[in-house]
This record gives sequence, C-alpha cells and structure tokens, in this order.
Amino acid sequence: MTGGSRGLARYGIGALAVAVVLLAGAMFLFREGIRRTALDPKQPFQTYSPPPAPDYAKPGAWALLPSDPGHPDATDPPVDVFFVHSTTYDGGKDWNAPIDDRAAQRFLTRVDLPNFAGPFLRVGRVFAPRYREASLYAYLTLRDDAREARRFAYRDVEAAFANMLRRIPPDRPLIIAGVDQGANLITHLLQQVVEKDPALQKRVAAVYLMDAVSAADVFRAGSPLPACTQRRQAGCVVGWAGARMDDPTRASRRLDRALVWSRDGQLENLGGRPALCVNPMTGSTGGDVASARLNLGAANATGLEWGLRPAFMAHQVSAQCLGGLLRLSRPFSSSLQRSGSWAERYKAPPFNLFYADIEADAEGRVETLLGQRLYGPPAPPIQTSVEVRDFPIHRMD
Repeated sequence: MTGGSRGLARYGIGALAVAVVLLAGAMFLFREGIRRTALDPKQPFQTYSPPPAPDYAKPGAWALLPSDPGHPDATDPPVDVFFVHSTTYDGGKDWNAPIDDRAAQRFLTRVDLPNFAGPFLRVGRVFAPRYREASLYAYLTLRDDAREARRFAYRDVEAAFANMLRRIPPDRPLIIAGVDQGANLITHLLQQVVEKDPALQKRVAAVYLMDAVSAADVFRAGSPLPACTQRRQAGCVVGWAGARMDDPTRASRRLDRALVWSRDGQLENLGGRPALCVNPMTGSTGGDVASARLNLGAANATGLEWGLRPAFMAHQVSAQCLGGLLRLSRPFSSSLQRSGSWAERYKAPPFNLFYADIEADAEGRVETLLGQRLYGPPAPPIQTSVEVRDFPIHRMD
C-alpha cells in the first residue's frame, strides 16, 4: 500500500470514528424520543381493535377479589375497598393493554398491589379489577388518540365498580382508592357515579387519590365529597401529586402536562386551575411543612407476598403542600429511591413513602364513619432498652 493509500485509509477510519461518536451522541440526546416512538402503536385509535373486554362476573377479571364478596364474615374487616392500579403496560402495538399481558401483570402484583393497595388491608376487603388500561405511551403524549385510549380505559373501571356494588351487601362502607393514573380514573368515577347517588356517598369513609394531579375545585367545600381538612374526618378526599423539592423541573412539568376530567367526560388541561393537595402526613389541606418526625412510616413492599405487612421506615421525608403539589424532601433510605428501566421511572414507584400514614389515616376515617374503634389503643412506646447477652446452653444427658 502506498503512502497516499495509507493516508486515505487512516482518514476514512478517522471519519468513521467521528461519525460513530456523533451518532452515539445524537442517540443519547434524543434517547427519550426514540424510546417513546418505539411505544407508539402507529395507528389511529379510531381504527384500532382493542383487546376483549373483561368479564367482572369471573374471578380472572380481578387482581384481588374476596372469596365470597356477598357474605363477609366476622373475621373480615368492616369496609370494602375499590382499588384501581396505576399504569403497568408500556405499549407498543396496543393503545390499551390486554388484561393478561404478562409483563404488566408482573408489575401489578410485585409493585402496585403490595405498595399501594396494601395500606388498606387492615380496614377492608380489597377489590382490584384488571382493566384495559391505557398504555404508558398514552400518558407521554397529549394526542387525541391517547385521550381516547384513556376514556376507553375508564369504561372498564366503571363496569368493575358497578359489578362490585351489585355483589356486596348494600350497607357496606366503602373506601375508593387509586394510584397515579388509576387515581385519575377514580376522579372521573366520582363525578359520573358516586356524586349522583346520595345513598352511595353516605357509605364512603374516604377516597384516596395517591400521587395524581386532580383539580382542587372538584373537591371544594360543600361538594358531595370535599377535600379532607382534618384527621378522622369521614366522607372526604385525600389526594396529592408528589414532587421532590430538589427537582423543580419535574414539579413544573407535572402541572403543565396534567389532564383532568371535565363533567362531560373530556380530558382537558389543568390550565390555571389549582391542583388538589391533601398532605397524607397531616390529613389536611394546610400548607405548613410536615417535618420528617411526623412520617409514620415508608415501606418498600415490592415483591412482598400479598397479605403480609411490610417493615416500616419512619421519619423518612418531610412534606408540604405548595403550589398544588406535595413537595418532598429526599428520603433518607436508599431503598426509597427510584431505579429500574426508563419506562419504570414513569410508573408508580416501587415503594410507598406514606404506607403507614395512609394505613392510620384510613383507620381513623373508618372509625369516624362507624362510630367505633377498629383496634385497641396502640402499645406505649418503649422508653428504656435492655441489653441481651448470649449465654451458653449446657446439654444435660
């Protein structure tokens, strides 16, 4: 090879290396857009054929269902809980998830149920429907197709709620709860069903809209289900959307991109309307800072067998309702930090910063509705410690 040929070869290799570096840099800069495009169903919702509808008369349509919904026994807790899970399905070819998608169901049973339905186990029997949820992609875009997918998902939630009401005793008290986009669907359920039935309203101990943006004016004082203003108040709504104090960009984005339900069933931008914020650590809408010492207990219950109560980590975060969001300090424990894939970071977190707070809050509101204590008084705190030493055990033959 001549000197000129070697120079051209070196030049070509150098140019290729530069091109590879530039391409890698572009892919890194636009990685989120690339990932979103991969989840796009790439067809209009109007021409899309959704998965088959769940049959809520069959156990397979429920992620959680009591063994005998119509006949609670003396050992059952006194309330029935309707729980709507968050986004579990990433997307791809479907705007709305089949209820038997394996990856989505694994996320539901490992993350959503133990962390966010678990806090209600001590007060109620939990009914958690599987539903044809809108895909994660539908929440990452403001396209009309995505809004149609979310409206479609609501039909299943309403059908599941109606089925539950038909199957349980007509005087059973209720808790209605959802997390993230499941809470968004619950907001619409309240407007379309619960608020139109005064007898049903009287059965509601509390509503929990966990980590979701909701319009505060929907739950103003004097409405059928107002925002909770104090602990142990029954028939009210506890709702908040969290954002870290050290992440103002995400806080602003949560409100700017939030879609809320109108009375006529449309999803519209929150706009300049104030967002609902009831601090789960205080049970009220007040704007004072709730210091970490008030945090009864966070929990990382991911993977925990259903029915088991997780270990609590107390005093993990401070929280303050500020500008419509619940502004949070960084948790102390490393097990309460987000991790996982890009898609998982857009879903409900694999922990609950307010597990014990929600558990205690629900218990107090149920006790107010029923006019009786559910459990005995808590044990007094341990004031002194005792050193325990190992002693040898001598075998006696």
